[in-house]
Amino acid sequence: MPTLSTAQNRRRLVAVVALVPLLAALALWAFAWPAARTAPRDLPLGVAGPAAATAQVERALDEHEGAFEIHHYADEAAARAAVEDRTVYGAVVVTAKGPELLTASAASPVVAQLLQQAVGQRAAAEGTPVRTVDVVAAPAEDPRGAALIAGVLPLALAGIAAGAVVTLVGLRGARAVAALVGAAALVGLAGAAIVHSWLGVLTGDWWAEASVLGLSTLAVSGAVAGLGALLGTAGIGIVSGLIMLIGNPFSGAASAPQMLPAPAGAIGQWLPPGAGTTLLRSVSYFDGAAATGPALTLTWWAALGLGAVLLGGAMKTMKSRKAGENAREDAQGKKGEPTADRTPALAG
Repeated sequence: MPTLSTAQNRRRLVAVVALVPLLAALALWAFAWPAARTAPRDLPLGVAGPAAATAQVERALDEHEGAFEIHHYADEAAARAAVEDRTVYGAVVVTAKGPELLTASAASPVVAQLLQQAVGQRAAAEGTPVRTVDVVAAPAEDPRGAALIAGVLPLALAGIAAGAVVTLVGLRGARAVAALVGAAALVGLAGAAIVHSWLGVLTGDWWAEASVLGLSTLAVSGAVAGLGALLGTAGIGIVSGLIMLIGNPFSGAASAPQMLPAPAGAIGQWLPPGAGTTLLRSVSYFDGAAATGPALTLTWWAALGLGAVLLGGAMKTMKSRKAGENAREDAQGKKGEPTADRTPALAG
């Protein structure tokens, strides 16, 4: 008959054998599903010019059912402003010299290329070539956005590592918050020094970019440490899995949130990797346009995480204090107990 410890080891072995393929399947689904189903879904696209002249363009775009969300503008200037404000990813402008396509490869090189294929090839087949103007171009050092995309995972890993270390070494309360904020600030400074000063793939305000990189890290590290303070190591695993298996593949960093199958794109923008990437693009390439939403998302993650760190530390302090008080009361009670009468009884 197997001993209890042997039976427990067998159960643990079975759990590990079952858990590993389950995690592998989840990771494969999370990363492969959005990549395999990448296509425009209600992608914001502008159309500018007189209504009579743009009707044919709109009919051509409507052939891509559900692909584009059409925004109408009076002229090229209004359409260009909408692209620069990140209201739309591009715009088709009907002019007296022929159609013109405005794109913003800085917002997404993949989307800019897609618009050129969807609009340009059809117009060329009809004998009216489209002139393409990249209104907000990606930097020459990173024309495909590869370096920006590659930065998503390191920031997530840095946040997870910082939150896990703070929890595992036993930092609590204000000290834990100070460690998380300090680590995130250093990550932001180091990140800006690498991707802006050295590689030149970011072109905006240096300090604003460093702040975004730091806030993105703090949003992750605060959440990891916060749930770790409340649930222990299980909390670290939950947040780490959410960030790595859902946040990264659903971020839309490689294309755009509107290029991912629903609801992956929307979910990704509510998680730090997606919000951080969107905010970094806005700050670096678009002078902060459309930055409010992702900035608030990251701030909420950081604030709630740090609040959970403080709450968890306070709960542990109260628990330790109560345990100490109970121990003192027990000790005092034992001291106050009457000693047994050890005098031998006299024989009658």
